[in-house]
Amino acid sequence: MSAAIPPIAPTIPCNHAHAPGLWDVFCRVIDNHGDLGVTWRLSTQLAALGHRVRLWVDDASALSWMAPEGTPGVQVLPWSQSADTETLRNLPASDVWVEAFGCDIEETFIANFSIPSSGGNRKCSKIPVWINLEYLTAEPYARRCHGLPSPVMRGPAAGRTKHFFYPGFTEGTGGLLREPDLTQRQARFDRSAWLATRDVPWQGESVISLFCYDSPALTELLQSLAARDQPTRLLVTPGRPAAAVAQAVQALGWDANGHGRLHLHALPALPQPGFDELLWACDLNFVRGEDSLVRALWAGQPFIWHIYPQDDGAHEHKLNAFLDWLQPPPDVRQAHHRWNGFSDEPLVLPDATPHRNAVLAARACLNAQADLVTQLLECTHRWRG
Repeated sequence: MSAAIPPIAPTIPCNHAHAPGLWDVFCRVIDNHGDLGVTWRLSTQLAALGHRVRLWVDDASALSWMAPEGTPGVQVLPWSQSADTETLRNLPASDVWVEAFGCDIEETFIANFSIPSSGGNRKCSKIPVWINLEYLTAEPYARRCHGLPSPVMRGPAAGRTKHFFYPGFTEGTGGLLREPDLTQRQARFDRSAWLATRDVPWQGESVISLFCYDSPALTELLQSLAARDQPTRLLVTPGRPAAAVAQAVQALGWDANGHGRLHLHALPALPQPGFDELLWACDLNFVRGEDSLVRALWAGQPFIWHIYPQDDGAHEHKLNAFLDWLQPPPDVRQAHHRWNGFSDEPLVLPDATPHRNAVLAARACLNAQADLVTQLLECTHRWRG
């Protein structure tokens, strides 16, 4: 028999128009913990509005640095227990099920909360809203498919209906995750103090963050930064970026701390608020995946996005769709293509001012739209009815 699950901690009163509820959010970590990063932000924002969340995940190890203190109202549960009958028997039914990024809820879980017990006293007299939270894309199909119903044809929930929820950058999609106090926190941010606490002796140099996959242009980037007239401090995040930089530096025969006008600084793993602050502190951010792309947009600083590579090459279409939406200067598009391995042209860092202006214009458009959690709550209320 599985160990008993402790109760969810009390949450703050809900001030949203819709009454607080209990959510089951499901996440499978495919690679690099990006899926967990998105679902954790979603869960914490729901909890901040007074909702309670059970986050079912198959690998929660990254939360030890991503969210070391946890958050009231969010209960992290191992995925395996969502298929354990004894565990589920003692759990209350939830109001909403969220399948993140195409993961499939275990049939044992579905059956437990869908099929009346023989005694006729089934605890789930209500039918939860069932949502398929999709990956973020700027491709046109996101707007076409957002909110569409998907009838369940087989299994213990046959006859039920899921709904697709597509995050996005335009009206008609589900928007992006954005905390209500994000602008105020950023306005209070002290760049110099933050860098000092990370042992970065900043004296006005250009500051660049590096959070990437394995880019064919990494060595080229390091060489160009070392040769620039302006000194640069490159803040390297742990994991694959740090390993790739170490390998490149060794191949170049450089000192581990940098070369020429380039100074290298290895960062520890940062919790999510700390990662946001990293992006605020830098003049240019190299980001990867979905969560950090959204945070780079909110930071309002120039960035280069390393899109998650797909074997069928679909990521090139996704990148171009995003750049079409962003409408950056041509040198920004060229830098993205080179960094992602779609071009053999030399890597040239874009002119900072027009690059920043394009990002700020995009951020202004996004701020004028409802955020993802607000839209998710509105859709949940509508689909429940």
